[in-house]
Amino acid sequence: MSFSQDVKTEITQKKITRPCCLLAASYGAACFSRYFDSRGVVFQTELGTAAHYVKRIFHLCGIEGSVTSKPRPNGMVYEFKVAEPEQVRLMLEKFHCDPEQVSLRIDPTLLRCPQCSAAFLAAAFVCCGTMTDPKKEYNLEFLSNRHNLARDLEGILAEHEFRPHRTLRKGVNVVYIKASEQIEELLAFMGAGNAAMEIMNHKVIKELRNKTNRLTNCETANMDKTATANVQVTRAIEYLKQNHMFDGLSQPLREAAELRLAWPDLSLSQLAEKSPQPISKSGLSHRLKKLERLASELQQRRTNG
Repeated sequence: MSFSQDVKTEITQKKITRPCCLLAASYGAACFSRYFDSRGVVFQTELGTAAHYVKRIFHLCGIEGSVTSKPRPNGMVYEFKVAEPEQVRLMLEKFHCDPEQVSLRIDPTLLRCPQCSAAFLAAAFVCCGTMTDPKKEYNLEFLSNRHNLARDLEGILAEHEFRPHRTLRKGVNVVYIKASEQIEELLAFMGAGNAAMEIMNHKVIKELRNKTNRLTNCETANMDKTATANVQVTRAIEYLKQNHMFDGLSQPLREAAELRLAWPDLSLSQLAEKSPQPISKSGLSHRLKKLERLASELQQRRTNG
């Protein structure tokens, strides 16, 4: 299953016991189903557990519906439907819906406590939500064909400080959250605590991997820099020897040159430790740079004739 389906499965396994929260969950499922009007409600999904979850919460509210399955080329599609006239009438009555203007706006009086809001959002996500795999990016979305419902949903999320955004994509209203911290909090709020923890784990792994890569890149860059510097100094010393300038150098410079030639791969700090005479890293660096400068000056004089 995809990460999004895992989230929905976890939500469907959470039991709702408070009557007001059951009503809120059923209302959320209805509002964000495929169809919800005076003829009833139809919810379609590729996840069988989601269809039976919606049927269960409706049943616990006293509204009876049915689940059927239909084979499709890309897999089975499950459909929950409330269509029997008496059940539709009862449903509209419980959801405070005018048969002529069903679900145009979210009725806040049906969200009577913080747990009601959580149940409403959880059921809405089961019916119209999607969640990108956190290994790729952080993005949680609610999709709706109804502008006012999407706007009201955005308001509910903002009221609980989840910092949502809303846009229109190919004629569909999209309410989305991209900040990982808000997604974690929303998943936990909706009852998908395991999914929230998985995102946290992915973040820790990603941060450790990035830190390791940064350190590795830094160490590699330092090694490359050290190797380049060592080669330059070694070439300068060899150039001075080839041009019979080595014997005329001062004893400290000759000692530094011999030390570098004897240990061409060591860093300055390691090379300073190999010196028979006590010398600091900065002192050794100063002498080696002077050797490079002397070789460069000699080469310029020869080039200029």
